[in-house]
Amino acid sequence: MNKSLAIAALLVAFLLTPVHSQPRRQMSPQDILRVANVSDVQMSPNGQWVVYTVATVSDDKTINTLWLARASIDLSYTPSPSPSPSGRRTGTYSDWPDLRTAPTPLLPSGWNASNARWSPDSNSIAFLSNRDDQQGLWLVKLDRRDPRLITTIQSTNFFITYAGESLSWSPDSKRIAYISATEASDAKRSNDPVVVERLQYKSRTALSDNKQSHVWIVEVDRPEPRQLTSGPFYDHAVSFSPRGDEIVFLSNHEADPDANNNSDIFGVDIGGQVRQITDTKGCEYEPVWSPDGKWIAYSATKRDVTTIDSVAEDTHPWVIAASGGAGRELAATLDRRVRSIRWSADSRSIYFLAGDKGYSTIFRTGMDGGKVSRFSLFVYQGELNGVFDIDDTKYRIDSDAAVGLAQPFQITGFSLSERTRSDSSNQFVFTLGTALRPSEVWLNVGGTTLLRRLSAHNDSFTRSMGFAVPDEFSFSSFDGTQIQAWIMRGQGCRSDRKCPLILNIHGGPHGTFGWSFNANFQAYAARNFAVLYLNPRGSNGYGQKFSDGTLNEWGGGDYRDLMLGVDEALKRYSWIDGNRLGVTGGSYGGFMTNWIITQTPRFRAAVSSASLSNLISFYSTSLYQDLIHAEFGGFPWDNYDLLWQWSPIRYVRQVQTPTLFLHGENDNDVHITQAEEMYMGLKSRGVESVLVRYPREGHGLREPKHRVDALERTIAWFDRYLK
Repeated sequence: MNKSLAIAALLVAFLLTPVHSQPRRQMSPQDILRVANVSDVQMSPNGQWVVYTVATVSDDKTINTLWLARASIDLSYTPSPSPSPSGRRTGTYSDWPDLRTAPTPLLPSGWNASNARWSPDSNSIAFLSNRDDQQGLWLVKLDRRDPRLITTIQSTNFFITYAGESLSWSPDSKRIAYISATEASDAKRSNDPVVVERLQYKSRTALSDNKQSHVWIVEVDRPEPRQLTSGPFYDHAVSFSPRGDEIVFLSNHEADPDANNNSDIFGVDIGGQVRQITDTKGCEYEPVWSPDGKWIAYSATKRDVTTIDSVAEDTHPWVIAASGGAGRELAATLDRRVRSIRWSADSRSIYFLAGDKGYSTIFRTGMDGGKVSRFSLFVYQGELNGVFDIDDTKYRIDSDAAVGLAQPFQITGFSLSERTRSDSSNQFVFTLGTALRPSEVWLNVGGTTLLRRLSAHNDSFTRSMGFAVPDEFSFSSFDGTQIQAWIMRGQGCRSDRKCPLILNIHGGPHGTFGWSFNANFQAYAARNFAVLYLNPRGSNGYGQKFSDGTLNEWGGGDYRDLMLGVDEALKRYSWIDGNRLGVTGGSYGGFMTNWIITQTPRFRAAVSSASLSNLISFYSTSLYQDLIHAEFGGFPWDNYDLLWQWSPIRYVRQVQTPTLFLHGENDNDVHITQAEEMYMGLKSRGVESVLVRYPREGHGLREPKHRVDALERTIAWFDRYLK
């Protein structure tokens, strides 16, 4: 092995392998409830504190808890003899948190809270919480941890894609703009019978509550809420201007918003006067003011037709003058899907997240829209560092010390301080995870490229588990397109003791797999299954052409990518038993599972979750009919033959594979009748099939007991037919 490959291998092991103890046992279905979901990290404007959300399971309920940590770290280690690329001397790296600055819960025990946002003076945190069955906007001060209700809030069950920020502080820390709902003026109040007169009459799990969301404002010390916007709209995603005189937000003001998904940016002043800032054919998302008040940054699409569900078109970063006019696209050459737009403190750059070939990281671009810089991790003399514009040649090989790019990883969220450092950069925090470690909070140490981990919510879990390490590979598909794939080796799989393989398919169709922790996959591997997952055409993170790969043909090129991926895995890995193959997926992954079992008998078992089977009936029963418009370019009555061609139910007489269907009874994203159609087709033809209906559940299972039950049933189904 050459030096480059050896270093790369060491670095992968460095980030991925849990340390300080030997694995004790393998993953079980019940263990998926032990994973703490760390998210929504927010740095205080002065750069001294960090607040974030941790979701855990307790008494069969998911609880969201707010945690507070200091952003200052005491770097006590022995200096090394030579400086690191960051310009300072380094010692032995440890990714364990500094226990002297360990995070603590922000609120008293028993609080279920979310959406924590700092006041500009860094003295208070506003957040949302439901107490005594009343949702409200609350405030807590750092020097007095006694939560105080500012105002009650009404929510709507209307589904808003990329809902954005639900609250935003005024620059003087005296007022908060927020989103709250009111009853629609023309709402029909009779529930017996229910009278339907609109297209979007469903929410994700029920019928529409006929409440519409608007922008409100309240003074923190004199909480008398005042409604600023009104009308038959769903206003959302607020951002207070640095001048304190206007709030920007998103809203769809089309003549029939239900029929045309087109969110634009609007502004409302403190007196309630509304102005429209953008007027485009595409959709604008997540607007945010620049610190100097001159610009508004946002992400956006450009196509005439989009969808409230899985969008084929990649969002790109844009800016527009605060006074309005034409927007300007930035980072057009990146050709990746962006989200989470943030400004630098000096208003000269924007930062954002983007997925790229299986992992997600932070990017930066200047207001000139030219060069795009990428945040990378590297290790130098045992220290983990993070830097933009990394010089691969300089950092990959060093004759005096082990230096290399630290990959793979996924950054799932980040936040910047509002103070510019002496080197014109911002201190920031982010949540980072790997395939073997769920996300935790990380901090870049001020004035350096050094990184330190602030949280340890999953440490006891990872230290007690033995995980399968994914092996990445790629292959050329039927038309030469490169496809990225991963495989996990089941415990005990050997060439002389081959294991069955489970092909897993992601949702979307424009979702993506990557270098993130997947508890279900680990549970499969623990039961001696090989786990294969890949990103067929249609996945995001590979450019617009790749993302468009499923348009007008669900089950076309992506199906061939998946089958060739299975073939490639069988060629590469002698420990896989090619005669014992299973397939599973949820949502679009469920659609592809249904499609696969109608196209080939090579799979001996299938588990189809929240699946589509009939694109024609899907249109009329789904919450998002515009998915059909965006993916297939028209209505079913104008496009019947094409939709029927790509509907799995059409080919149900060809199915031989025993199939388990899992579906939420309240799922309005993909109505349960989609599973019922496929189940009835198989059952009527004598194909072994079972339909499991989960009460109270929508698209994807939320209740902890249902999550465990679905995983146990899936494993039992594959055990039955593959072993």
